[in-house]
Amino acid sequence: MTEPQGTGVTVLGLGAMGSALATTLLDAGHAVTVWNRTPARAVGLSARGAEAASAISVAVTANELIIACLFDHASVHETLDPVVAELRGRTLVNLTTTTPNEARELAAWAAEHGVDYLDGAIMATPPMVGAPEASILYSGTREVFDAVRPVLDRWATSTYDGEDPGLASLFDLALLSGMYTMFAGFLHGAAMAGSAGMSATDFAARATPFLSAMTFAFADDARVIDGGDYTVAGQQSLDFSDLSHIVRASEEQGVEPAPIAAVQELISKQIAQGHGAEAFARIYESLRADRTDSTDSTDSTGSTELTEAHR
Repeated sequence: MTEPQGTGVTVLGLGAMGSALATTLLDAGHAVTVWNRTPARAVGLSARGAEAASAISVAVTANELIIACLFDHASVHETLDPVVAELRGRTLVNLTTTTPNEARELAAWAAEHGVDYLDGAIMATPPMVGAPEASILYSGTREVFDAVRPVLDRWATSTYDGEDPGLASLFDLALLSGMYTMFAGFLHGAAMAGSAGMSATDFAARATPFLSAMTFAFADDARVIDGGDYTVAGQQSLDFSDLSHIVRASEEQGVEPAPIAAVQELISKQIAQGHGAEAFARIYESLRADRTDSTDSTDSTGSTELTEAHR
């Protein structure tokens, strides 16, 4: 697959994202076969020159490169298990949102059946596909990534994150965690301001430049975390970062304090362990995977066993 122009590609799943992927390939001159559980979704792409497969078996045998952009991990198996024999010797790039372990399971399943596998995570909305600001993360066998990259680069900036097929999913979900937590904080702030009659639109006008300016702190916190010294000068301490007043103000206004209360709980935990004079970034120690604080100790309820069962 050294020459991308005209390379045949099969796209499975024609939701908004799958359709955007297929459209971009068509516009770039690729021969594209499409399949969707609901055939009507292929009509528009057929009009643009795509070949609509009448059955999943027809779709997966039409091309050597198959792109899956389906609903979830289960739907990948539901779609491809019945035709796994026809997949042997082909390349499957899975852009379906999964957890890291689900991606690893699919990679193992593909290897067992002689299918080259690459996992991907789309960091873009459908309208962004094909634009330079779009990004897609990939993980799995490097040789597979290099072989199909000319096609992958049609959609977005392609980033290879390593041989572990679960890494693209992990980094994708980690970034989304930061995004959704930020959104929840904004909505909580809007609810607080709204309790005094401010519209969400007016609050957004104030919040956008402020929050954008505050993102400079990411790099500073990252340097502290990677350096492992939370006593570094110039960092706001946990004692000074106590947010209980925001929690109380929220409650006084009749607003649910859950988003900010969750952050306060992490702060309080570190202060209780004697780290109040250290940097706010230290709450990372209560979150990291290999943490050894009191939250991991076994108690009478068997909390350690419960924690392990849900990892």
